[in-house]
Amino acid sequence: MTPSFPTAWLQGDPRALAFLPDRFRHRAARAEAAAAASTRSVPPALLEVLRAQNARLAPSPARTRHLEELAQPGTIVVVTGQQMGLFLGPLFTLYKAAAAIVAARKLREETGRPCVPVFWLQTEDHDLPEVDHCFVASPRGARCRVSLDLPDAALSRAPIAHQKLGPGVLKALEALRAELGAEPQAEEHLSLLEWAYRPDATLAEAFTEVLSTLFAEEGLVFLDPRDARLAPLAAPIHRRSLEHAATLSTALTQRVDELTRAGFSEQVYIRPGSPLGFFSPDEVDGARYRLDPAGPQTWSLVGHPRGATVTTQELLRALEQEPLRFTTSALLRPLLQDTWLPTAAYVGGPGEVSYFAQLAPLYAHAGLPMPLVVPRARFRVLDDRARRLLHKLGLTADEASQPREALLTKLATRDAAEPYEPAGAVEARLFGAFSAELDTLGQSMLKLDPRLLDALKRTRGTVRAAVSRLSARYGRALALRDEVTTERVDRLRAMLLPEGAPQERIHGMAYHACRFGTRAFTRQVLDACIPFSGDLQDLTP
Repeated sequence: MTPSFPTAWLQGDPRALAFLPDRFRHRAARAEAAAAASTRSVPPALLEVLRAQNARLAPSPARTRHLEELAQPGTIVVVTGQQMGLFLGPLFTLYKAAAAIVAARKLREETGRPCVPVFWLQTEDHDLPEVDHCFVASPRGARCRVSLDLPDAALSRAPIAHQKLGPGVLKALEALRAELGAEPQAEEHLSLLEWAYRPDATLAEAFTEVLSTLFAEEGLVFLDPRDARLAPLAAPIHRRSLEHAATLSTALTQRVDELTRAGFSEQVYIRPGSPLGFFSPDEVDGARYRLDPAGPQTWSLVGHPRGATVTTQELLRALEQEPLRFTTSALLRPLLQDTWLPTAAYVGGPGEVSYFAQLAPLYAHAGLPMPLVVPRARFRVLDDRARRLLHKLGLTADEASQPREALLTKLATRDAAEPYEPAGAVEARLFGAFSAELDTLGQSMLKLDPRLLDALKRTRGTVRAAVSRLSARYGRALALRDEVTTERVDRLRAMLLPEGAPQERIHGMAYHACRFGTRAFTRQVLDACIPFSGDLQDLTP
């Protein structure tokens, strides 16, 4: 079975590398990408907006220096970005930003070129149900969901940039205090969140204020594309997407077909003949819709409640007069990013790695070199509570990551005074013996009467099902034999694999920041980052 594209890519599978080379691993390739990026510069109009956007953030001499460097010829950037998750969303947001900072430092050191880390705020997205909540690890090992409880969140199609937090954020902050207020550094972190997450602030503003405070010392620069001053700079990208929709979708579909033949699944569906962006027909802060061909020079607005259509001329006129009505998709955003910025490298998670595997035809059509694609940092936080549980259970963190019942059975058989045979071995032994006897008997029975074949098959199936049920009950009895062990395993897995998913994809940073300090935890993540490495590392604050 072929692994997912990001897994195969990180493992160096030639099938994956044929679509997205792992150039980030090689110093010569990094120098080559940096040299290519250094020939481009940041447009003056973009620089002006960047200065204005970043002037509103937490004071940072390092960020000021980076903005000055962006005005100089030859400066390159390392970019990352993320949706605006409540209270920064999952931990991987923090890890992405840290990985971009560390990669920029390394490129600066290796090439001698000024290199600036930039965080692209994905304010054009409209997936409000994905970002209106966060999961908080609990001191008790469980997790709690904290949400804004926004009405009609599932129906929202407006860019996140325009979403106010509303009064629900006060209840969310209260829930955080109730859960984490007793932790040693809770006041520092919760005060930061309460300062940024105000009912009258937008989700994007609060997110940016907190993340910019975390990385003020490192000078992380922030870029919000959802800015009326930047919309004219994005207009040529949207015009290309519209005027060359058929050509681009055909090339991208062929790319997907090649990925599929190589055994990989499609990450982003390509709509035949459709542009890669979204259009807001009513107002710039209103619902946005995909465009599908609906006839000569006519497009339907996918999902529009009235089934509305728009002509190419109307779209081009809107692009000229109100370019903020147009927003990018997951595939078009990288092209906009690398048109505006001298990008040497992009730091992304598994989803973004898969996007870039599809993007070569789009970059080729635009005449742009693709940046280095660098996997984000991956951490498994093993705090003192997790380490104590691992010690009591006599497990490593990797061993604790196996399926729950298999882990409980392993512990029960390992620790039992009287060794018990594993359930799988019991089932194999019982059914194996019966099956061998049935085979021997069956040969004689079939010689006697071939019509007994169906009876033999039914008997085999009935006995297999009965033995499986018996061994399953035996396995559960083994697994639940020690209630203390079971409780410890469940607490440990809630810390390391909440809901069976990697910790970094579920838990936010609030628990760790309240225990160890906001800046202290951020500093530990930065110090533990290995440049240009996608390996999972254990973090032990």
